[in-house]
Amino acid sequence: MRVLVLGATGYVGGRLVPELLTAGHQVRCAVRRPAKLEGRTWRDRVEVLAADVTVRADMDRACDGVDAVVYLLRAVDGRPDLVDRERDGAAVVRDAAAAAGVDRIVYLGALGDAATSTRAAERQAIGRLLADGPVDVTELRAGVIIGSGSAWFEMIRHTTELLPLMVIPSWIGTRTQPIAIRDVLRALVDVLAIDATRGEVLELGGPEVLTFREMMLRYAAAAGLRRRTILAVPVVTPRLSALFVGAVTPLPTPVARQLLEVLRDDVVVRDDRATTLVPFRRHTYDEALALTLGRMRVLDVATTWASAGGPDPVDADDPTAPSPDDPSWAGGVRYEDVRLRRTRIPRAYVFDVVRSIGGSHGWFSPRLLWSARGALDKLGGGIGAGRGRRHPIDLAVGDPVDLWRVEAIEPPSLLRLRAEMRVPGVAWHEYRVLDDGVATVLEQRSLFEPRGLWGRVYWYLLAPMHAVLYPRMVRRIVREAEQAFAGARDVSRREDDA
Repeated sequence: MRVLVLGATGYVGGRLVPELLTAGHQVRCAVRRPAKLEGRTWRDRVEVLAADVTVRADMDRACDGVDAVVYLLRAVDGRPDLVDRERDGAAVVRDAAAAAGVDRIVYLGALGDAATSTRAAERQAIGRLLADGPVDVTELRAGVIIGSGSAWFEMIRHTTELLPLMVIPSWIGTRTQPIAIRDVLRALVDVLAIDATRGEVLELGGPEVLTFREMMLRYAAAAGLRRRTILAVPVVTPRLSALFVGAVTPLPTPVARQLLEVLRDDVVVRDDRATTLVPFRRHTYDEALALTLGRMRVLDVATTWASAGGPDPVDADDPTAPSPDDPSWAGGVRYEDVRLRRTRIPRAYVFDVVRSIGGSHGWFSPRLLWSARGALDKLGGGIGAGRGRRHPIDLAVGDPVDLWRVEAIEPPSLLRLRAEMRVPGVAWHEYRVLDDGVATVLEQRSLFEPRGLWGRVYWYLLAPMHAVLYPRMVRRIVREAEQAFAGARDVSRREDDA
């Protein structure tokens, strides 16, 4: 079929497009900012239109010539006009699809009790609005979706990892039916070929019904954490609950409020016709966790990461892999220290100094500090800094560099190292050598994704040291590169004179 995807830059949409292509469909993506799709491995296999869902002319153009529309739009920005914007957009899409002769619309809505959950009621109202027209609509309703970067998974993950003793409001006992993201994608693709799903509202869930407490405890077991103690507080306002989740997870408080609002009542499948009309084996919660945690080692742009002894290479089209367009809170808290230094010399000279870092060359900062860090790591059962490096200048992906390992190297522009020392989280040290058209810019980034409360404390304890060391490092790297360039120029002059 020719399928129009609305929401291709979102969490589900970005994973659905390659699945539709694999199924043999032709795909058109209508997005407000097409630049957000640049870099996707499937970008050159789809048609991309710049379009606003609330503008009828844009939607007429987007729907022209397509057989099906997959509607995945969902506003989560917390703006006061959110509901009105969603309804306006759905009405425009409904009418444009009808005018263009679209055969069907597939909509991903929300599982939940509309009588107790305002957000579930709003999502289900969008489904009815889309269906209030001549085009057949299939509405799939999903509740707790488990996948890397999903809001539900991030809430489970961070609340569980941060606190070994948790005092959680009463929603901890809410019954849910979590479903793996890949099962949601499978259902979205399959219904396009199943005529019996036309005009149906189908509820999606995994094979198990679990309380939120059980999901958190199972996550702790799957992640290798010590058993968590969870105490329920009978009376806490939704606002306080959202503030709590916003404080202990990377989720913005408005997003947390929307999730918790759904948990006022059980979020379970009450009509299981989906298992008959769209038959395939759903993943269990533990299987979904295993798939997701297998991708947790690659929290940045996964398509370029590969190293021996580090994260395995990731298939960029894997729907469970982190997406470049996931919201800023997806994948975890990320602390960052960035230092810049400009110079007039060519990039190659700067990069030659960058790739000599570590080993006998040192780290362009007091050697005693790095030696002490290596000694502490060794005392803690880590690898220490004694590995040095394989070659004083050459580097390849997978090479050890003292306490680090090369994760990516792209001369003369990029060197990324991943920490193999014992730290309460995941750490990277990265250099980019850029050309801004006027000068060469050395960008040094230190990135840290903390694990739990101690991870956050660890970063802030080191912040004063970073403030002293990191500016010195970039200054010395550029200075050494400038000296090498000056030396090479002197040699060239002498050769010319001779």
